[in-house]
Amino acid sequence: MSKAEALTQEFRKSIGVRIREESEVIEGEVVEIQIDRSATGLTIKTTDMETIYEMETKMIDSMSKERLIAGEVISIHKSSGKIIKLGRSYARSQDYDAIGAETKFVPCPEGRVQIRRETLHTVSLHEIDVVNSCSNDYLALFSGNTGEIRSEVREQTNITLAELEDQGKAEIMPGVLFIDEVHMLDIECFSYINRALEAKLAPIVIIASNRGQARIRGTTYISPHGLPVDFLDRVVI
Repeated sequence: MSKAEALTQEFRKSIGVRIREESEVIEGEVVEIQIDRSATGLTIKTTDMETIYEMETKMIDSMSKERLIAGEVISIHKSSGKIIKLGRSYARSQDYDAIGAETKFVPCPEGRVQIRRETLHTVSLHEIDVVNSCSNDYLALFSGNTGEIRSEVREQTNITLAELEDQGKAEIMPGVLFIDEVHMLDIECFSYINRALEAKLAPIVIIASNRGQARIRGTTYISPHGLPVDFLDRVVI
């Protein structure tokens, strides 16, 4: 990986994106869970209505892992099938003989069982770049073995995010990039950082060095902290 690519990835890891997404959610108190050969259903209610949902194998497995029981208030994301326990219903609090210290009681939800809810996802620009460049290998995001990412991919990411930002569906949050032992960078790296700081999407960069007068790596010049003078002029000490 080139020095410019390594720095680019660190810069884009320091820029967050908060994406708003509307999704269908089933939310209510579990009344009954029926799992047998003839019929498989989940009965959920709110203060206003009660509904029975047929369950597929994937949903049954998820419910088994969560160990759902009647009286618990849950939220199910329709698109992913993810089940989130919100707590146990106040109305059924007398039904439990033993209650742990971490047990949380919540009121039964009101209104409709199936509702549209806005969810927020926060990711970094670099994570979006990795997903777009490795469309068939999402494990690269966790292994860190991303390699070089083409500039076209980043340009497309920026264009898409700008459109989402205009529509109010995304918010870009430049963060902080901390570079320790900054005198170890060479003249090429400083040139890159100088240019990167002028970009619209640029984090706050904090640098640290314990050197006084030192040679700028890649040159024969001696400079304070080993930093090029034009770069040093832009720094608040």
